Amino acid sequence: MKIVSIVGKKNTGKTSLTVKVISELTKRGYNVASIKHSHHSIEMDKENTDTWKHKQAGSNLVVGVGSTTFFNVKAEYDLNRILYLLKHFDDFDFVIIEGYKSYNYPKIITSPEVRDEYTITEVDSFTIDDEGVSELADLIEKRGHDIVDTLFANNCGFNNGETIAKEIREGNLKVEDLDQVHSYLSIDNKVVGLNRFVSDYLKQNILGVISTLNLDDYGVEDVNKIELLIPNTKATPKINKKTTILINDKKLMINTFTNDIITNSISAMVNSIKTEDAVKNIDIEISNITGKDLTDAEIILKTNDKSVDINKFTSGILKETIFAVIDTLKIEDEINNIKIKVEGD
Repeated sequence: MKIVSIVGKKNTGKTSLTVKVISELTKRGYNVASIKHSHHSIEMDKENTDTWKHKQAGSNLVVGVGSTTFFNVKAEYDLNRILYLLKHFDDFDFVIIEGYKSYNYPKIITSPEVRDEYTITEVDSFTIDDEGVSELADLIEKRGHDIVDTLFANNCGFNNGETIAKEIREGNLKVEDLDQVHSYLSIDNKVVGLNRFVSDYLKQNILGVISTLNLDDYGVEDVNKIELLIPNTKATPKINKKTTILINDKKLMINTFTNDIITNSISAMVNSIKTEDAVKNIDIEISNITGKDLTDAEIILKTNDKSVDINKFTSGILKETIFAVIDTLKIEDEINNIKIKVEGD
């Protein structure tokens, strides 16, 4: 998803330029979303309509569904929150924003007074012709980028969104060169940046669990997009443990960052089984793995050196999820056996 904003002083043709840009990108076959920001109240309903009456009665969110669907919320959302929510609606190629000049997204300006470090070009909206709009769309294709905090390009020497966004705006870095992020996360309405490893790690974990579910019972044929909401969650204390991983009886070297992620993941999975004792040490062995087929694989779980009985469903979740976790580490050899030991306080 590439984001660009069109900003300028009042009566400088922002809306007309926004419409031309949306039209050009749509003609090119792109899936386009747009956001309009105003300093004045924007009403989606006419007075005395049914949904207007819902809102007047006190509903903080009114959804109107007919030939179209609209959401009317009694709140002004942060731009990044809106952009994150757009990812839930569809796979948009571009989001064209009219307004929001104080945000850090690539800007096309319609008046010189609003020029800042995020400006990629200035346009006279009243004189621009079709060729100019086409050239502007070309620029948007090259300089637009996703939500700033989701940008990662460690292979290019950059590891923070602001720096990466600047390099894209200045034409020194292409979006296609960025790390491919597979998962997006929001906590308490704030977008949390995930690099390739963490986003892939979360994706594989979730897919591991989902693979054990009878999705046909819910009318799911192909898994294309997964949305997960975890409400009312308290912050979990940091786990002070160390993990040792053996693949085919060979110790796998992992850094502290990876160790912490795997340790937390394994500990959380085992704690969800609700073993009676406080779990200090965890031992897991998965054997008889054939390729990526875990059908005939066997799993043994011990906590505090005691065997834990787990049913077929739970063992399936553990096998699939743990294998998915290990698979994110990009191990070159075929995996036949996994042994994991988590120990500490």
